[in-house]
Amino acid sequence: MSTASTTTSSIDLSKRDLTLDIARVFCVLLVVIIHLLMVGVGFGADGQLAVSRPLEQQWWFAPVTWIGQIMPLFFVVGGFASLTAWRSSQRRGGTAAGFVRTRMLRLAQPALPLFVFYVVVIGGARLIGIDPGLLDTVIVGAGSPLWFLAAYGLCQALVPTMAAWHQRAPRAPLVVLLAGAVVVDALRYASGVDAVGLANLFFVWLLVQQFGFWYADGWFGRRAWWQLALIAAAAYASLFPLTGFGPYSDDMLTNLNPPTLPLVALALAQACILRLLRPALARLMNTHAARAFVFVVGSRLMTIYLWHLPVIIVLSGAALLIPGASPVPAGPAWWWSRPVFFVIVMLALFGLSFLVGRFEKPREVGPTPPGPIVALGAVLTFVPAFCVMQWFLDLPFAVLGAVFYALAVLLLGRSRWGARPGGSASLADARPGERA
Repeated sequence: MSTASTTTSSIDLSKRDLTLDIARVFCVLLVVIIHLLMVGVGFGADGQLAVSRPLEQQWWFAPVTWIGQIMPLFFVVGGFASLTAWRSSQRRGGTAAGFVRTRMLRLAQPALPLFVFYVVVIGGARLIGIDPGLLDTVIVGAGSPLWFLAAYGLCQALVPTMAAWHQRAPRAPLVVLLAGAVVVDALRYASGVDAVGLANLFFVWLLVQQFGFWYADGWFGRRAWWQLALIAAAAYASLFPLTGFGPYSDDMLTNLNPPTLPLVALALAQACILRLLRPALARLMNTHAARAFVFVVGSRLMTIYLWHLPVIIVLSGAALLIPGASPVPAGPAWWWSRPVFFVIVMLALFGLSFLVGRFEKPREVGPTPPGPIVALGAVLTFVPAFCVMQWFLDLPFAVLGAVFYALAVLLLGRSRWGARPGGSASLADARPGERA
């Protein structure tokens, strides 16, 4: 998820769509802001500890999620980056196994220290007898962003397959995946069994990734501005009957897990808006300040995404020890303190990146392991995040994640496999804003 290799000088900026880099940075920073506003820790008027979700208590919260639910755009941008990286790998003689290997390492490596951290913290908290109810509330919230590892990992593992299908018949994947998403939602809401919706981890997110493929192929670029505006307006307009008369919530965060059809509409609208904004974003990215900002933040995106909630929770707890630093959640002082708290959180994440950021840095890898080993590594990368998404974070799943991600890194990162080196690209081959 980083936007650059080790130095800016090593990047041929003329061959990159830098607007995709800034879009991905924007997505992750917006996620941090939303979660920061969802964590309310402070002392109430009675002097007792108050833990709440202030953002969700606002009457305007659901309508704002139609704009603030930005993860579909992240998957669109990821689709663009993945397709261009895969095509680049093919031109160099890379294999599907080699490509998937590097993609899984990019997820498993930075996830490993986080799950080890959770094992230590949750295990230690259990041992010293911290109130189980409070601890469960904290760790469930801290683990909420980890669904991304499962959904994005699934999409990345299937890039070679989906790219080949897209190449043969570009419209067919759109039709089949959309039909699958509709059928899954219909079965889910008709049966009342939410677990049925988990199948849309496949249909919805792969469909959104296909929009990124079409973006990379220039389909959005060939549309006139008024056509893009009309498509975006129609996509947003579809949300009214879907949420007003259909079974879907008007809260787009509720529609996230399991993923539902409204996310597809959001993805299409956001892809059109991104293309409409491209001229302005391109001018912005021609400035040294914007490039420097995107490089500094973008080269730490996985660290920021994975660690921002633990950092927010730890800093919120530390603020309780400072008189006046923990105003009543959702009160005027609390809202005014959020910009300052955001800066503190980002500074803490920047410092933390020097400790754990090494796990998301590109590194050279040797010959590609055999296909079954790569497939096993992909499964090991998917399972812990899926378990957390479905059953929430707890000590057993933290241990599972630490073990599975360690195995994935060990299997995929070995440099002395006896297979041919057809896909031995480095992790730097697959950065956001990839070469077209």
